[in-house]
Amino acid sequence: MAGIYIHIPYCKTRCTYCDFYTLTNESQIDAFVDALCTEAGIRKEELNEPVQTIYFGGGTPSRLHKEHFDQIFDTLFSHYVIDPNAEITVEANPDDLSDDYIRMLAQLPVNRLSIGIQSFDDGELKFLSRRHSARQAIDAVKKCQQQGFHNISIDLMYGLPGQTLERWEQNLYQALALDIQHVSAYHLIYEEKTRMYSLLKAGKIKPVDEEISTAMFGRLIDRLTTDGFIHYEISAFGKEGYFSRHNSAYWQNKKYLGLGPAAHSYDGDNRSWNVASLNRYIKNMESGSPERETEHLNPYEKYNEFILTGLRTMWGVNLPEMKSRFGETLFQFCMENAQKYLDKGLLTTEDQTMKLTREGIFISDGIMSDLMWV
Repeated sequence: MAGIYIHIPYCKTRCTYCDFYTLTNESQIDAFVDALCTEAGIRKEELNEPVQTIYFGGGTPSRLHKEHFDQIFDTLFSHYVIDPNAEITVEANPDDLSDDYIRMLAQLPVNRLSIGIQSFDDGELKFLSRRHSARQAIDAVKKCQQQGFHNISIDLMYGLPGQTLERWEQNLYQALALDIQHVSAYHLIYEEKTRMYSLLKAGKIKPVDEEISTAMFGRLIDRLTTDGFIHYEISAFGKEGYFSRHNSAYWQNKKYLGLGPAAHSYDGDNRSWNVASLNRYIKNMESGSPERETEHLNPYEKYNEFILTGLRTMWGVNLPEMKSRFGETLFQFCMENAQKYLDKGLLTTEDQTMKLTREGIFISDGIMSDLMWV
């Protein structure tokens, strides 16, 4: 299985919490799409197997126009073998999803939407510098469903300063009322170089209490699983048959090609990433010379990723595979460090697979850190 990730670096405005590579000036969008298609052609030999997932991420892919999508899809289908049943996802913001825009998306090969809602509370949306209202978010989902999209994911955010458990429950209630197929829920992280981080350091906002944060995560799990969602990755919940195939491939260490400025790629042995500069990206593609950095992963780094990605998911870490791939020494290191968590019921082994228990998920970062080779 192979996937293609396409980074669209444009946003109409910048959110206070975001540290992704994005731009608000769209004057070079045509030149960017030309460069993106050039890169797709230059790197076509890197994927020698059928492409089963295509993911437009960002940034805000819903800033693209129909002619941009047409150009990109024409390029991909001419250079790569795209599986007829490929999952093709476009991230979108609610305020971009007008009736005309949704109809346009429905005419493309796109079969999955990921809508960045974050909250159904207007006060929280304003705090996060989101452009849409709660009403717009609800209407956008319903209009997408009316246009035939029935594989819809939404993003939600919790652990916001001043957010109460009751308000978070209202967000979950509204999400479930929309009859969607997938939810990705993320705790707010104060990333450096963001406005949110500056507000925190200036003492203008206070992080949510850890006890409330833990309760929010617990309520998230309970509400969604009771409603038929499967908690298949720490931050991801999907109905049966509606897991994100693209993201699942990341967690299962499958190959993927990243196109666009700042996009990352993985070939099984190496990770690489494009230059995080639109001007340099366009210039390099005009000269036919992609600018990338590459990191070769040694066996210990591969082991660490095996632990990190495996324990994040419901599939866990396959113990015979770990011993076969990384040898007896790393296998014994892992099991010795895991024993205290197994004894406490934070990890469990079943059918030769080691997984986090529900209790373990709440302290997953610490457990995974202890099992990694430093």
